[in-house]
Amino acid sequence: MGCNIAIDGPAGAGKSTIARKVAKELSFIYVDTGAMYRAMAYYLLKNHVTGEDSKEIEEKCQGAEISICYENGEQQVLLGEENVTSYLRTEEVGKMASVSSANGKVREKLLSLQRNLAAQNNVVMDGRDIGTTILPNADVKIYLTASADTRAQRRYQELTQKGESCDLEEIKRDIIARDERDMNREVSPLKQAEDAVLVDSSCMGIEEVTEEIIRIYREKVRS
Repeated sequence: MGCNIAIDGPAGAGKSTIARKVAKELSFIYVDTGAMYRAMAYYLLKNHVTGEDSKEIEEKCQGAEISICYENGEQQVLLGEENVTSYLRTEEVGKMASVSSANGKVREKLLSLQRNLAAQNNVVMDGRDIGTTILPNADVKIYLTASADTRAQRRYQELTQKGESCDLEEIKRDIIARDERDMNREVSPLKQAEDAVLVDSSCMGIEEVTEEIIRIYREKVRS
């Protein structure tokens, strides 16, 4: 039976970056569920699904074959036999993922793989509903958040460093709208699990957040 750390929180809170570092420090396996949903979104976009028709999403998602492998210690996401990792961080894919991840059939399609990984390994898993739905019995639950302004600024810096043209205020509006959708969707809405520890990273650096979560984990293990 694996030891599980669940990290939930809104878009742009730094969940993936922190989860990777925590997993590396503890020699756990990092499972990026967001990347799996983005792979599904990429698949839907490739199949010309707009996201406006939930029935179309339900029908098309059944054909997606998504898996995870590791190369040189780095997680790679496969769509069939195609490595789609490099396509998953675009704004278009992110927006589709926010829409399609609210669909019950999409979540059902991916749930089994995520739980099997957690049952067989020590894992750090991040997403929107890990502690509430995917791994309700996780050993440690973290709700990682940050202000909308902070999250928008981080995303803006990430995109501009890649040479992409973007608008800070538009990014902020998108983040607020995504929060609204994620928190109010019918299936597995984003919320803090009752037994999760709140970590606000607005005024914290990556190393500080990583150390805080590891401290929480070790304190839990000792108790």
